[in-house]
Amino acid sequence: MTSRDGALGRRAYLKTSGIAGVAGLTGLAGCTLGGGGGSGGGGGGSDTITIGGTVPRTGRFSSLGEDLEQGYRLGVQLMNQNGGIDGQEVELVLKDDESDPKKVRSSLQSITSSNDVDMLWGSFSSLLVTAGSAFAEQQGIPFVGTAFAYMAPHIEKNYEWTFAPMAKSRDVAAATVGMLGMLPDDQQPTNIGIWEPNTGWGEEQSNYWDDALSSAGYDVVLREKYSLGTQDFSTLISQSKSANVEVLLSVPTPPGAITAMKQMKSSDFSPTAVQFVRGADPNAFWSALGSTGEGVTMCPGWVPGLTGNGNDTLQELHAQTYDYPDDKLLPVMVGSSFNVAQVADQAFRAADSTEPAALQEALRSTTFETVMGTFGFEDNGLPEKGQLTAPIGQWRDGGQHLAYPDTEGDAAVDFEYPLTPWSER
Repeated sequence: MTSRDGALGRRAYLKTSGIAGVAGLTGLAGCTLGGGGGSGGGGGGSDTITIGGTVPRTGRFSSLGEDLEQGYRLGVQLMNQNGGIDGQEVELVLKDDESDPKKVRSSLQSITSSNDVDMLWGSFSSLLVTAGSAFAEQQGIPFVGTAFAYMAPHIEKNYEWTFAPMAKSRDVAAATVGMLGMLPDDQQPTNIGIWEPNTGWGEEQSNYWDDALSSAGYDVVLREKYSLGTQDFSTLISQSKSANVEVLLSVPTPPGAITAMKQMKSSDFSPTAVQFVRGADPNAFWSALGSTGEGVTMCPGWVPGLTGNGNDTLQELHAQTYDYPDDKLLPVMVGSSFNVAQVADQAFRAADSTEPAALQEALRSTTFETVMGTFGFEDNGLPEKGQLTAPIGQWRDGGQHLAYPDTEGDAAVDFEYPLTPWSER
């Protein structure tokens, strides 16, 4: 495990990176989930604040479902310390959506018909989160969801009740350019290849990558579509080798990313960098690949190595609650979903009541401080442009370490480039 100084260690924190440097929570007693927010919230006349949501405990996204749920439950646990929110206890009602958007809707219908729900939280992936947000928009219930980089629904549907505290496609593209820009001039790649899933988000992310990298002086020498559920990447691999692709970018599902890496190795296609957003997020990626996944980067919203705004509290609370091994980095989705709970906590405290319109106004007007940074929302639920940097993680020795932006977090590392050729692994 190496860095500038020969070990994975602290690095200088750059406030200009876009990740907030505001000091976060360092203890647990007497604390809320992060800075920000007033003290007027939670006055809806009930002793309980009820939050509903779904997580993929089963199905194709199940490898991330447990992590998502842990972050949510840690957040609620902390919200309920010292009397809850203005004396109101927070109750979290979660159901398994089976990684199926239809099940998301039916599960949320079941939850809201049986409970007086004040807010809804999202599942994993644009596919499932947009299904939840559609239900929330129809019902007029405030909805907060992470793991949701897709921007088009916010813009095209002009969301009123949906809020996504996460870097979006435009931010992912900017971060990719920033990460490559850290490389010395004599190591700069030239040729970029994009494998584009045949989905709305696949097209959107590919467009942002194409535009941002082309504007930065890189050559996008390959951009080819594929079916999201494909098990055969041989044509894409052959085309990429022929085009001399150095940096490979895509947004596959986790099973697709694992299959692609195995086939890249068997075909001896060895790019100098691979970024699989979404696909390389879960620990299952490393469990299935081992050293074959070494050096692959991802952009999951939160990565170990970020600092401030409750990151220390998250680490401590997770260690206390889940008996997680000391030498194992926190799963990225735990931080992403804990960030949702931080937003909810600050919104409830800032609102005049738990009425939907009051929470909607609090979500639109509050500046939030979470483990991802400091930001506000546009009226359509997008984070304010330029306020969130998309943190990039890199698989290193079995853990996901922050490779961009530069921080002094213990888990932060220098971006490893180029990737080690297959013959040397």
